Amino acid sequence: MPVARRSTIYFLPEIYRALRLKAATTDQPVSTIVNDALRRAFEEDVADLAAARARRREKPVSFESVVTGLKRRGKV
Repeated sequence: MPVARRSTIYFLPEIYRALRLKAATTDQPVSTIVNDALRRAFEEDVADLAAARARRREKPVSFESVVTGLKRRGKV
């Protein structure tokens, strides 16, 4: 198992209170909760990058054409 690294992170007071409460109610250390949340965020990034890569060859659509299409279909 890799050795954990230590770092200083500054949380907003309300975030830190919620984090401590979650740690206490789930009987987990704060570092585990933060590591799990970051891991999930990074997994989402990987999925987003894969989707962007898959759509790289699609023709771009302008905002104006989207609005025009919505108006034509009576959605706006």
